[in-house]
Amino acid sequence: MAGSDAVNEAIACELRLLDPAVRSSRAEALRLLDPEFVEVGASGRRYTYEETVAGLPDKPGSAADGPRYRASGFTGVVLAPGLVHLTFETEFDGVRARRASLWRRRDAETGWRMYYHQGTPVPPEID
Repeated sequence: MAGSDAVNEAIACELRLLDPAVRSSRAEALRLLDPEFVEVGASGRRYTYEETVAGLPDKPGSAADGPRYRASGFTGVVLAPGLVHLTFETEFDGVRARRASLWRRRDAETGWRMYYHQGTPVPPEID
């Protein structure tokens, strides 16, 4: 089924972005982030494509010998051809977050790229 293929491809790309080797590589980030990318951080701050590409190697989870993101509970929906919405949860160094991202595929050459991302911390007392 084409829809589930698209969701699985978007999940694979999301997992690549959580890999320290990819996070620390500007070239890999450029391949996985859409030029119109926007992120809303847990602080409420809005991050642009340029800020994210420049800062990703220094963000948590980018060091090969440091803590890593563990992702679980992926669900995905194809909103339109070439547009997938993912939700999932991460745990990083004892901190949980619920996440949502939009992945866009404009053509076969560029492939799937993250268009939007938002993460919300989960307080320890919430299940």
